[in-house]
Amino acid sequence: MDGQDPTLGCEREQKGQPAFTWEVWANNRAHHAQLRKRSAFCLSKKKYTGNAIKTAKYNVLTFLPLNLYEQFHRMANVYFVFVILLQTFPEISTLPWYTLLFPLSCLLTIRALRDLMDDIGRHQSDRNINSRPCEILCGESFCWQRWRDVCVGDIVRLHRDSLVPADMLLLCSSEPSSLCYVETSDIDGETNLKFRQALLVTHQELTSEGSLAAFDGRVTCEEPNSRMHSFTGVLQWRGETYPLDGQRILLRGCKLRNTNTCYGLVIYAGFDSKIMRSCGKIKRKKTKLDRMMDRLVVIIFLVLLATSLCLAVASGFWAKMFQEKHSYLAALYKHTTPAKQAFFSFWSFTILLSVIIPMSMYITFEFIYLVNSFFINWDLEMYYAVKDIPAKARSTSLNDQLGQVEYIFSDKTGTLTQNVMSFKKCCVNGTIYGLGTGHENKQPSGLVLTRSCHGEKTLDPNNVGLREAAHRNSDPVLREFLRLLALCHTVMVEERGDQLVYQAASPDEEALVLAARSLGYVFLSRTQDTITISELGVKRTYQVLAMLDFNSDRKRMSVLVRDPQGTIRLYTKGADTVILERLRGRGPNQDFTERALDLFAEETLRTLCLASKELSEVEYDEWGRRHRVANVLLQGRACELDRLYEEMEQDLELLGVTAIEDKLQEGVPETIQLLKLGNIKVWVLTGDKQETAMNVGYACKLLTDDMEILEEKEASEIFKAYWARNNVSGSACVSQQHSEPLCHKKRALVVSGDFLDTILPTGEVLQKKGQLWQQLSCHGATDPQEQGSLVEKAFVDLATSCQAVICCRFTPKQKALIVQLVKKHKKATTLAIGDGANDVNMIKTADIGVGISGLEGVQAVQCSDYALARFCYLQRLLLIHGRWGYLRICKFLRYFFYKTFAGLLTQVWFAFHNGFTAQPLYEGWFLALYNVFYTAYPVLSMGLLEQDVSAKKSLRFPELYTIGQQNQLFNYRIFSVTLLHGVSTSLTSFYIALWAFEDHVGSRTVGDYESFSVTVATSALLSVLMEIILDTKFWTALSFLMVTASLLLYCLFSFLTQSIDAFRIAPTVFRFPDATQNALTDPYILLVVLLSLVVNTIPSLTIRSYNAITGNTSIQQKICWKARQEPEPSVELRTHIPRGSFHRHSSYAFSHQEGYAGLITRGESLRTKGTHSTNDIHSTNDIHTTNSIHSTNDIHNTNDTHTTKGTRSTNSTHTTNSTHATNDICATTALHPQGTPPPWPSRHS
Repeated sequence: MDGQDPTLGCEREQKGQPAFTWEVWANNRAHHAQLRKRSAFCLSKKKYTGNAIKTAKYNVLTFLPLNLYEQFHRMANVYFVFVILLQTFPEISTLPWYTLLFPLSCLLTIRALRDLMDDIGRHQSDRNINSRPCEILCGESFCWQRWRDVCVGDIVRLHRDSLVPADMLLLCSSEPSSLCYVETSDIDGETNLKFRQALLVTHQELTSEGSLAAFDGRVTCEEPNSRMHSFTGVLQWRGETYPLDGQRILLRGCKLRNTNTCYGLVIYAGFDSKIMRSCGKIKRKKTKLDRMMDRLVVIIFLVLLATSLCLAVASGFWAKMFQEKHSYLAALYKHTTPAKQAFFSFWSFTILLSVIIPMSMYITFEFIYLVNSFFINWDLEMYYAVKDIPAKARSTSLNDQLGQVEYIFSDKTGTLTQNVMSFKKCCVNGTIYGLGTGHENKQPSGLVLTRSCHGEKTLDPNNVGLREAAHRNSDPVLREFLRLLALCHTVMVEERGDQLVYQAASPDEEALVLAARSLGYVFLSRTQDTITISELGVKRTYQVLAMLDFNSDRKRMSVLVRDPQGTIRLYTKGADTVILERLRGRGPNQDFTERALDLFAEETLRTLCLASKELSEVEYDEWGRRHRVANVLLQGRACELDRLYEEMEQDLELLGVTAIEDKLQEGVPETIQLLKLGNIKVWVLTGDKQETAMNVGYACKLLTDDMEILEEKEASEIFKAYWARNNVSGSACVSQQHSEPLCHKKRALVVSGDFLDTILPTGEVLQKKGQLWQQLSCHGATDPQEQGSLVEKAFVDLATSCQAVICCRFTPKQKALIVQLVKKHKKATTLAIGDGANDVNMIKTADIGVGISGLEGVQAVQCSDYALARFCYLQRLLLIHGRWGYLRICKFLRYFFYKTFAGLLTQVWFAFHNGFTAQPLYEGWFLALYNVFYTAYPVLSMGLLEQDVSAKKSLRFPELYTIGQQNQLFNYRIFSVTLLHGVSTSLTSFYIALWAFEDHVGSRTVGDYESFSVTVATSALLSVLMEIILDTKFWTALSFLMVTASLLLYCLFSFLTQSIDAFRIAPTVFRFPDATQNALTDPYILLVVLLSLVVNTIPSLTIRSYNAITGNTSIQQKICWKARQEPEPSVELRTHIPRGSFHRHSSYAFSHQEGYAGLITRGESLRTKGTHSTNDIHSTNDIHTTNSIHSTNDIHNTNDTHTTKGTRSTNSTHTTNSTHATNDICATTALHPQGTPPPWPSRHS
């Protein structure tokens, strides 16, 4: 975390940023309880929230009103309530009001129960988190309480492997100099440890529970915010002020590692903590089809009202003409007028035609969603047997949207990668050792590190060539190479029984030390100024004269040692770009080594150059004297140390190169390749460094060497050219500015969170306007809202024109912002996938959120819509389940609307022949059962089981996925065609029957209204079923059963509702006695029904035959045919990177910010014999320092000068020594009390 100087408070206020108004008084709950802040409606609430969190949406009181409020955001529900209200008026009612209320209640209940089950899961999760135990200082002693009991200002005691309950200021710990090691895997997915350090004054003074109880310090800091990587504040205690930065803060959700006990002061609790501020709010997600259905409901309702109005006007005119023509019937119309009759007819027609939007469609909709979610849960291909984790559809209403994803936003660590480094290959003295290499220059077989069943990394027994060469000990260069791996690092070690457990600042440095150990060069222990290793069984101790630590600017680290024979040697490792230019000259094997670098880079391995040189005593004495002077400079220390390091690291001799694999999750490159073929763009949003993210981008084939990489400089130039050429007209897009020269070239955009701050008002840097804002202002855009929209659109246009986008050093809030920008300006369907708490906000913001379930995926999964165990399962989730889900829902909607229009629009045509009286054509039971039993099952089977191609072919031809992205299976055009198709079917069914019944009667003289109704109903029903049969692509036993069941149910319910016995019991309810039996036993009517069926089916058969003959096939068939003719190449796991290109990747230089060298050389990480136990925290014999790591750009001079002897100042990242000695200035080699190796238990233990 980047520390900041609190003296910048005034400057922050001048820039419009909030001042430091958050005050925390230690051990003073009463003070915090009385402070309040303004809330809505001039109310106030407590300023300092409790530590209990609540992620659930409902409680007992709010569930019913809030859930109903959310459900009535669906226009269909509002429409149904409107129709029910109309049914309560007997003058216009055609059906009892409760007949519509019951299905609506069922629909609302089903959805409410689904939401309730989801929320119960959130309540359980909240209870589990809030009930976690912790120790809080109460009076003079600590007592066990729950997380929910923690308050701001409390002092909390944490033990090894416990989670941090709130954002806390580290006061002291059981480690030397109050260091504290934390693992942030639950926040960002990274398993390598990070260290925090308490202030020197609290480390020295707070040595007992009594002193902690008497601690009355006051912390003044920034208001709660979501900036995970920064903290600025001061501690005021005993009249002194001490600066605080991110290195002093333990964030909520971190896990304490390798530290027995630590004590912290709660600064932010509950929802004020940084991780909770970054999580965002729960958003109700609606699919594209949901939103379209809402608009269609409005359109259909308006058409319905227009149709009812026209029929009502016609009814009024018809009544007037009838009354004028038949004046002798005037007595019957004494209490009404044509206008009054038209008014009532309008509402009657509205109710009669309201079944055009059937309630049963929404109930079936929910059932299809639910079953398709079960299909995802039951997919054995997405079951991860290693950890017994199945796929889980946590949301049941987004399945169709899985088939429409255009952009995937992925986290890196834990999502694409395993965050495990593996030593794969090396090149030493002209020989390449490694898995899969041949024997160039008699190269032995390779080396690969694997994990045993006990978690210990060992050599692959099938590739022991390098081990044999090391044990022969015949190559002096190889000996120096392995010695360098064992000496040049900042790894800590602990002896646990007969095993050595290593802990490194980064996993790749650990991999190198483990490789050296496996080859016989074992790192045993270190003190402040020595390091002991075992070389092929011989124990040797080297005196450490200086450690030239790594940082991101130097891209290398060195260690200056004196071997047991007294020889002084410098060992250096770093990026090839910085090591090769510092060599003494071109050695005999340098050309071969550079070719090996290119070879390793082609395989996307992270390369690292190793070199060394020998120094004379005279050279070291001169350099060491100047180094000691530079270490105590108060000004310009970092620059002077840089100059000295640069001077020392010259005239090196190349020993060789290493190649480390940053292990991707299985199947990641293949999955990304398939997704790209499906026209899905993958963006990587990570909090990691740019070089690391780009390296993984190349490894997973998101980036290729034929891409032009646009970094921040190039992006800024494109933006400026855009404003200059278009004068901020807004008519052109950034992607077109360079489309001409780059029309045939792939591009990738790589930006950082800081760059995003300069162009977008993200809230991370409040009200800050960067150069691009100023550039924009100069070109005439004055409205800040307009400026923001134009800049946002310009950035999104540029990013979406690239084939890949990598965003580095992004905060959780910035990740969510990127997703929101793409949704806003591209109207695209987005999917976010991650495994850590820092991905929660992004997952909630995206249209679809996917959580990677595993060791670090708990919080991400809890907030996700779908949970997967591996990233590679995304291909099945999208390309199979997503595409099938979209296909099924679209076909379901299409045919549900078709069958509704085809069967029920006959009511409209009947109105033209019954005096516009709103008399129903069908009996009431047919209207009630038509959409529930007679036609629902075949459409339901289509919505559940329909497939256009198999799962295997869906993966083989990912181009099929583009159909959903383009909304080709259900849109306004498809709906219009469906409407016309339904209208034509209803017209044919009605008027063929009318023609048959107009002048002719059957052999049994069947020509009545009831028989006519049955004839039209049967014709429409059979036409609808035939259309569904013709369009079903995937037939199963269930499909046949559903069609058969529809016909049988029609016959069964017709017999039951039209029986003579039912008519005798309730003649007003069962009004069609024996109508179906009389009509359908007449051959004449059967021929009429057959004629209607043939006329309705011929157009569909004709269109299908024409398409088959002319080759005008469907889009799916075209893509499948093209894919078979021109198959895409299989996933290629190698790229061809020209030698000397910038695509080489250094494993060590790009892995982390800085190492532990400062801690080691100052002795702060090493326990001495006087180290106290867990309860007695500090050692009085240790010499302490205030800080361990500071910004590389600034040198901080602290104010905590409370030592009685000498003066001290803290070190920048380049400082390798503490300088608070008593009488003289301590050099790097100054002898402090020797210590034993610190306890560094493995994070895997």
